[in-house]
Amino acid sequence: MISVFSDKSTIILRKMLKHSGKKWVIHDFTKIRDKEYGIGQGRVQNVINEMERQGYIEREKRGVKSKTFLTDPDSLIKDWVQSYKFGYNEIHSFYSTDKNILRKIKEYFKGKGDKYALTLHAAANLYTSFVKTEDIYFYLNAETTEQNILDIRQRLDLKQLVQGGNVHIVKPYYKKSVFFDAKTVKGYRVVSDIQLYLDLYNFQSRGREHAEYFLKEKVLGKYNE
Repeated sequence: MISVFSDKSTIILRKMLKHSGKKWVIHDFTKIRDKEYGIGQGRVQNVINEMERQGYIEREKRGVKSKTFLTDPDSLIKDWVQSYKFGYNEIHSFYSTDKNILRKIKEYFKGKGDKYALTLHAAANLYTSFVKTEDIYFYLNAETTEQNILDIRQRLDLKQLVQGGNVHIVKPYYKKSVFFDAKTVKGYRVVSDIQLYLDLYNFQSRGREHAEYFLKEKVLGKYNE
């Protein structure tokens, strides 16, 4: 049985949640113009079937013109946060004494082709300023994380401690989908609302509190309007 919460499968979920009122056809998830996030037709069909079985969607079956629409986003996200934990990511922690390190991280990536995106409180605080923290977590492209860490450490003067740190470079568990719908907020690249909600929800340091304070309304509220 296919998992709807596996990396590539979640691209379908992310698209549906982003455009909750849309009626979807298989081609919407496989078309070439969305090449980076395109999915094979067989996988799409299996994921759609499983989503229907679990009651997240309904379908208007008309042969090749069949359409699918999301009907229970609340249950979908509730089940998703039970399936995913931020701890599934691979985290490399370092320490910086620089009080402007967040801005310098932004400057480091300016004009670079490598993907990055802030997450957890550092990202959510760009909207809320709700949790005071010195910790900065940001994703890097899974394929280039290790080779870029050395350069980032040298350029930003990051120190490696025996334990802990305040700058955390994250190699994503969702290698393909984590950057889907990433956006720029106040000049910083941040993960999508749904990815931020997922990351915060089970994060031990006031993560769920922060998620409930802002992201529940932002991510869930719009589906119930």
